[in-house]
Amino acid sequence: MDLHPIFRNNRDIELALRQTIFKAARTGETVVEIIPGKGSGQLKQRTLAFLGQRHIKKLYDRVEADPNNPGRVLVHFRPRQPQQ
Repeated sequence: MDLHPIFRNNRDIELALRQTIFKAARTGETVVEIIPGKGSGQLKQRTLAFLGQRHIKKLYDRVEADPNNPGRVLVHFRPRQPQQ
């Protein structure tokens, strides 16, 4: 998910992040890539603050800053258990 097109609108950023994280958790995605870009780092900090909220943290396993690209954040989800 690329945040560049909506970086000026806080409400749109929050909505886009929320929709992406909830959808990934619901559909069993293993990793979501969020691209806040390099820039001043404000968008990345806003993204990490969103991901750090208690009710959001429950949805994923861990967050990783890409060591090869500081403008990219990877959100890893727990593998879904098969339905029985």
